[in-house]
Amino acid sequence: MYKKFFGFKENPFNVTSDPNFLFLSRVHKDALSHLLYGIKERKGFLEITGEIGAGKTTLCRALLTQLDKNTKTAFIFNSTLPEMQLLQCIVDDFGLPSEKKNKVSLLRQLNNFLIGELSRGNNVVLIIDEAQNLKPAILEEIRMLSNLETDKEKLFQIILVGQPELKNKIDSPNLKQLKQRIAVRFHITALEKDEVAAYIIHRLAVAGSNGQVRFNPETMERIYKYSGGIPRIINMVCDKALLAAFVTETRDITLPLIEKGIKELEGDTRS
Repeated sequence: MYKKFFGFKENPFNVTSDPNFLFLSRVHKDALSHLLYGIKERKGFLEITGEIGAGKTTLCRALLTQLDKNTKTAFIFNSTLPEMQLLQCIVDDFGLPSEKKNKVSLLRQLNNFLIGELSRGNNVVLIIDEAQNLKPAILEEIRMLSNLETDKEKLFQIILVGQPELKNKIDSPNLKQLKQRIAVRFHITALEKDEVAAYIIHRLAVAGSNGQVRFNPETMERIYKYSGGIPRIINMVCDKALLAAFVTETRDITLPLIEKGIKELEGDTRS
């Protein structure tokens, strides 16, 4: 709605997981390094957790762009599927043709695919998003998938991505065997106070801003205080503020505009 007024190519503060907008904060850069290391070294299980809106899915999408052509990937978003449907979804996402839809045949098909990729010198990565929703029984089945391996290395790498509840779930006694197999565990924290301004400037630049949109220091301070450094909340506040700035035909994002955006997010529509 306000793109033309500000000269943007696209909305800088969409809450979609667009890897082009990924801001590599200190913690996001560290998380990406852990993921790339775990995949390259064929560590098997990797776990990435973070609060809602911390940028986990965006990070994973950016990870996919950094993997070479010898790494085959599947990205599963629906973590609430029953066991058989989840397994079918994994097979489908790897691009394998549908065969008999029973557990034995699907596992055989997946195993043959993994062995074939290994023989060609390829690596295989499975990413399961919102993995905190997986029932313990399903997590145990996923652990069993890691038994598809050779005497020397893992046939594929499984990345479990989720909210902090995922870590708590995996730490439970009944998932002890799964926990022991996770070689990389990393928790994504919120942006630090000094990173919030850099984050906003980065997204404006990616969207095509040439500096005509100005956030002053006090607005950055207020955004950090309200958002706690969570990227998704920062996006929501900034989007509301830009809309208010558009309505008043200004390119200076002032504190009153930020406060107006926060009030709207809190459901307070009074003037």
